[in-house]
Amino acid sequence: METLLLLTYAAVCIFIFKVFKVPLNKWTVPTAVLGGIVLVGSLVLLMNYNHPFTRKVRQVYVVTPVVSEVRARVVAVPVEPNSPVKQGDPLVILDDTRYRARVAVLEAQLADTGQLARGNVAAVSEARARVAQAKAKRDQAQNTLARYEGAPSAFSAQQIDTQRERVVATNADLDAAKAALEQAQTQLSGEVNGDDPAVAAIKAQLEEAQFNLDNTVIRAPTDGFVTQLAVKPGMMAVPLPLKPVANFISEQDRYYVAAFRQQSLLRLKPGYEAELTFTSLPGQVFKAKLKEVLPTIAEAQLVPGQQLVGAEAFRDMSNEAMVILRTEDGALPDDLPMGMNAQAAVYSEHVHHVAVMRKILLRMLSWQHYLYLDH
Repeated sequence: METLLLLTYAAVCIFIFKVFKVPLNKWTVPTAVLGGIVLVGSLVLLMNYNHPFTRKVRQVYVVTPVVSEVRARVVAVPVEPNSPVKQGDPLVILDDTRYRARVAVLEAQLADTGQLARGNVAAVSEARARVAQAKAKRDQAQNTLARYEGAPSAFSAQQIDTQRERVVATNADLDAAKAALEQAQTQLSGEVNGDDPAVAAIKAQLEEAQFNLDNTVIRAPTDGFVTQLAVKPGMMAVPLPLKPVANFISEQDRYYVAAFRQQSLLRLKPGYEAELTFTSLPGQVFKAKLKEVLPTIAEAQLVPGQQLVGAEAFRDMSNEAMVILRTEDGALPDDLPMGMNAQAAVYSEHVHHVAVMRKILLRMLSWQHYLYLDH
């Protein structure tokens, strides 16, 4: 672009010198040369600052490591690599023999414990019946004693004493029946969510065992695809974060991260128009918008550790600012691989009339992608 401007300026100067017959001397020629340098240099500097450009653009995407929740051997891999799958489709199937056996054992224990719990309910009912029976006997003995004591002439002293002992015995039987009822009720008083404590404990274990059994089939977390699938039947899947069985890529909006000079930050605002050119798509320019300027610069982060940060962390102070660009829906072909690199220009609202220079330069760069040599 600078060459075109210089050639255009030179043509204008030659035209003026020829038409107006301006003499060529030590004043006119240097003036024309310096004027061209100042004019072109000013335009380029205004363009670079107000409409920043960068070659450091890359499409980024998020990869979800697929980690097994259980430890088991892989028996089948029904998914094809790089083929689209729906949420919930099986990706990897693990051997579930041990987990099915665990579920069966706990289901049997739950049935047995349920019978014991029902027996505790029956024991409470039986204890209440014994309390009622003992109370009736005690009341009968007290009534008989009152009748004996009301007519002492009709009954001997021995009969009255015997009846008194019977009243004491029936009171003791009633107290024993009440204690047995209290004990039976205590066994039911510790219910968890309406269940016997032993039943609730086994239900919790059964729920965990069923969870592990369900996770012997690893399913797609969202719509997407699995790439670089290396897991094969016979391998061991373990629940470790550093040992994923596959890498899953979800369907996601494509966005691009661009690195700009820090001098351009005042001309990088959300909503500004932008354009992208891709190395893989020579001769094409795509519309985009600046969505966000990331609030941090990664090179300046502090990480907790045993050593303090020294002056070596400040040797390179030319770290770029990161911004997010998004293209219009359907602007790019869907069959292009993720992670492509690109070049970008952002057009601010300042000195907008020189933006045409940046647009021309960007299109010239796009056509240059046709030219490369591989030896």
